[in-house]
Amino acid sequence: MESTSTTVEVAFTDASVDFAEGPGRDPDRLADALDRVADAVGVPVVRMSQVHGRDVAVVSHGDDVPTADVLVTATPGLALMTRAADCVPVVLAAPAAGLVAAVHAGREGVVRGAVPAAVEVMRAEAVTDPGEIRAWIGPHVCGACYEVPAAMRDEVAEVAPATRSQTSWGTPSLDLGAGVRAQLDALGVVHETVGGCTYEDESLWSHRRGGAEAGRLAGLVWVAP
Repeated sequence: MESTSTTVEVAFTDASVDFAEGPGRDPDRLADALDRVADAVGVPVVRMSQVHGRDVAVVSHGDDVPTADVLVTATPGLALMTRAADCVPVVLAAPAAGLVAAVHAGREGVVRGAVPAAVEVMRAEAVTDPGEIRAWIGPHVCGACYEVPAAMRDEVAEVAPATRSQTSWGTPSLDLGAGVRAQLDALGVVHETVGGCTYEDESLWSHRRGGAEAGRLAGLVWVAP
C-alpha cells in the first residue's frame, strides 16, 4: 500500500486477496475479502458493479453497489474501490476540494472515456483547476503482452491513438495504460503509474494468464477522516 499524504490515501492490492464476484464465485469469500481490506485501511469500502462503460456514481456511503465504472465521493473516511485483472484501475484525488474518484478502465472504458468522465464530474463538483487533480494508474496488462486482432487494435486506436502497440513477439496489441495516460495528459491531470504488468507479474491477478479462474485486484482511494 502507498500513502500520498496525511489527507489522501491510495492503495493497490495484489493476488494475496481476491475481489472477484459473479456467477460461480463464493459470495462469502468476497465478503471476507472486503472485510479484510476495510480492516486494513481503517475505513468503510464502497465498490461498484463494473460493466465496461463510463457511467459515474457519486456516493456518500458504502451501503449500495451502484452499476457504474466510475465512483466519486466527497465523504471523508469512505474508500472507493475499482477492481481489475488486466484492465486499468485508476484512482484520482483533488485534495483541496476533498474529492476522490475510482475508475475501471478496460478496453471499452478507454474507448468510451471512463477516465475523462471521472475528471468531468470532479470538475463539476468542486474542482476549477485541472492541476488540482492527481491520478494514480494501477497494475494492468502492458502493451507488450496484450495481443489483440489487428482489426480490434485499429478500431480502438482510431479513438485512442496512444493505445496502438505491438507485442514483444511482433503481433498487434493494445497499450491501455498508454491510452489512459494520454487522456490524463490531454486533461492536464498529473499522474503516476503504480505497479507493473499483470500478465508478467505472478503476484498480481491476470485474466489473460489465469483465465476464468483469475481473481481481481483492487485500487482504493479515500480522504483520511
